Amino acid sequence: MAGGGGDPKKVVMAALLANGGIAIAKFVAAWLSGSVAMVAEGVHSVADTSNQALLLVGMGLAAKRDPVRFPMGRAAEQYFWAFIVSLMLFFLGGVYALYEGIHKLLEADSQPGSLTAPVIVLVISIALEGKSFLVAMKEFNHQRAGRPLAEALFGGRDPIIPVVLLEDFAAIVGLIIALIAVAASWLTGSTMADGIGSMVIGLLLCSVGIVLAYKTHGLIIGAGITPRDRELALEITRKTRGVEAVTQLLSLHLGPDSAILALKVKFPRGSSLEEVEAITDAVEERIRAKLPHMKRIFIEPDSDYDATKDPDLAPLNKGEPSGEAAES
Repeated sequence: MAGGGGDPKKVVMAALLANGGIAIAKFVAAWLSGSVAMVAEGVHSVADTSNQALLLVGMGLAAKRDPVRFPMGRAAEQYFWAFIVSLMLFFLGGVYALYEGIHKLLEADSQPGSLTAPVIVLVISIALEGKSFLVAMKEFNHQRAGRPLAEALFGGRDPIIPVVLLEDFAAIVGLIIALIAVAASWLTGSTMADGIGSMVIGLLLCSVGIVLAYKTHGLIIGAGITPRDRELALEITRKTRGVEAVTQLLSLHLGPDSAILALKVKFPRGSSLEEVEAITDAVEERIRAKLPHMKRIFIEPDSDYDATKDPDLAPLNKGEPSGEAAES
């Protein structure tokens, strides 16, 4: 299914509040210590805070209705803004951290500043990010609904919770890297470790940005329903009394909880208009009962269509013929 539950807004708000406070604390610690790894982490938190705000913007716009301009709704707003988030993470977080790290390494070696402030801020930040991560993980597991981890992260059609989950994970790893870099600089009396730490954080953020861009790119250009939903829709349709065969299935996810399904169905020869209407109504009712995110279902009668001759369509499995043996 598109999503097995979970509350994306709750996850985003938890991350937004955590990152906003953490960003301020990181910049104060960076100012006291002169650590570029702390600056990189501060920018990272600013990027994360901005990203969560953008996700909320997308969720708000997706809920708006404008039947004239957007007859299919604006659910895809969430996909667009999630893609913008991936770009923000890459450029604002990753590229800037890389720049600061390289700049630090090219500078004449200098003495590291205070260790106390950065360590306190980093330890507290790890605790806060950890709490935000646990909130995201709880909602993600609810949404995951028993699916394998990779399938739930990259095969689902709701990017919001996975985006926040990956951001929080990257934040925790980045904080640990910054803590090691600050401590190493203090122990060695050289800021080289600090610069290297900033560069590693930058590479981490760029990597996460690329992963998120890859995920949301597929959703923006028009992903169909998941293979599980596709097979379930086919099974339901084939087992509806009066359906002889399904000759074509097309689908498109407009947003996390909004999809279009179009079917070409072969009905018994000689069926009256009233009988065809009754069968299609039954198919729609059954599909929506199991797949409520199918907001638009279009069914077209077709007796002669051969989907195997259309190279642009995914083949349908043969399934079990329904006919008179189908469930009512």
